[in-house]
Amino acid sequence: MPFGLKNAGATYQRAMHKIFDDMLHKNVDCYVDDLVVKSRKREDHLQDLRMVFDRLKRYQLKMNPLKCAFGVTSSKFLRFIVRHRGIEVDQSKITTIRDMLEPRNLQELRSLQGRFAFIRRFISNLVGRCQPFNRLIKKDVPFVWDEACHNAFESIKRYLANPPILGAPMAGKPLILYIIAQECSLGTLLEKENE
Repeated sequence: MPFGLKNAGATYQRAMHKIFDDMLHKNVDCYVDDLVVKSRKREDHLQDLRMVFDRLKRYQLKMNPLKCAFGVTSSKFLRFIVRHRGIEVDQSKITTIRDMLEPRNLQELRSLQGRFAFIRRFISNLVGRCQPFNRLIKKDVPFVWDEACHNAFESIKRYLANPPILGAPMAGKPLILYIIAQECSLGTLLEKENE
């Protein structure tokens, strides 16, 4: 399918959802032109691959062998690192933020917030941490980067020195719900404890 057409991406995604409907989020993840076959156990992977290949064959879909990788234990998917223990943020994204200078104008602040938005699930209470920036975005407010903004920016940089790994819940293990309420933000965290 030529992806330059107006609705090609949406049409392709809809087709993938119809084709892999019963497999999605169990042993197949599909996003635009990426197809990931995942298995909980190494010995089940060949069987999962066979099911996907049979489905592709049934719908006469072909894959480019030069773009395929098999038996990979970790890989980049949607610009995140997916490993057996969970999802990690790509270190290059963190390095970019940690090496950034403080914003000098509204455009640079919006660029910074866009970078934060991309990795928001890896930064606890991001809304609360970014609270000092919000007043700078309001209309007809002069852009003055003060001590509160500086401290918030440095706090996020320190936090990103050791970002968390997001993992799927395991059956039988209890989940703990943490709730934080501040004057201007509300945050929740659903966590499971590991060794």
